Amino acid sequence: MKLSLVTLIYIAGAGQLFILIASSLVPFQLKWKTELAVLSRLHRQMYWVYGGYVVLSIIAFSLISLFNAKELASGSGLARGVCAYIAVFWGIRLGLQAIFDVKEHLSAWWLKLGYCGLTVLFAFFTILYGYIAIRTL
Repeated sequence: MKLSLVTLIYIAGAGQLFILIASSLVPFQLKWKTELAVLSRLHRQMYWVYGGYVVLSIIAFSLISLFNAKELASGSGLARGVCAYIAVFWGIRLGLQAIFDVKEHLSAWWLKLGYCGLTVLFAFFTILYGYIAIRTL
């Protein structure tokens, strides 16, 4: 069964919402309340603001994909630009998977499985949106 580009964009939109479930676990798994307590108030606030911007970006990518999949697949200049930005965002995040030292935090099998799943999703988003951004009609 061959999936259409529009269907793949819908899947990516839903997948990005799924990422937010994993993101919501990060502050608890990494014990942000105690770990960030040593930082000044401003630094703690900035950490949360930066995290909030990332979450809002992911929500935007998801909603744009879910509600505008046909437009993104159309190949218009704006669609290609949006997809290029989304591909770069997820490509950078995929690259960070190789840099982050997460071993001590992957203490349970389900955390390891989730981490692998996230890596697959990051690659899927990067490839899909990158393909849309550079393809010719």
